[in-house]
This record gives sequence, C-alpha cells and structure tokens, in this order.
Amino acid sequence: MDEDNYPEESELKQIAEWPWRDIPALLEFVRERWCYQNFWTQQDDLLRISTGGWSGNESLVAAMQKNRAFWSMCWGSSHRGGHYEFDLSRVKSLEKA
Repeated sequence: MDEDNYPEESELKQIAEWPWRDIPALLEFVRERWCYQNFWTQQDDLLRISTGGWSGNESLVAAMQKNRAFWSMCWGSSHRGGHYEFDLSRVKSLEKA
C-alpha cells in the first residue's frame, strides 16, 4: 500500500491473478488492505463488504472481479452504493479436496 493507504498496482495485479485453490488466503490479503474494517463482515459462509465510497476499496473489488475463478465461484450479488455479497460455501469444499 502507498503512503495514502491505497493499494499498489502490484497488489491489485496479485489479487487479479491469485490462484483459485487458495481463496481463503486471497480474502485475507484483501481484508488486510480494506479500509473501514467494519464494512467487511462475515457470518458463516456469507461475506458482506461495502466500499464505503473509498476508491481504494473500489480498486480492490475491481481486482477481485478480474479474478474470474474467485468471482464466478463466490460472487452472490452487487448492490448500488458499493455493496457486495459473496457465498463462500464453495470455498469450503475446495479446502476439503
């Protein structure tokens, strides 16, 4: 992250190219860079995040969206205002494989 806490281009590229077999590590990597931690909540297999209008968070979501494996396995819904829901139940099945 840079001096203003924005994700670096190299970090965004890393998110976009993250291996599909290690989604939990991807989410931890993104969460560590997420501004407004209270806008990142998980209950069981449901992850809810909100960008809070911060462009750094929006860049992180855009990088997550470029990661086709993650997005196709986990994306549940997007809502106006930068709100996203992800179903992580498929991630648990990967951990067992």
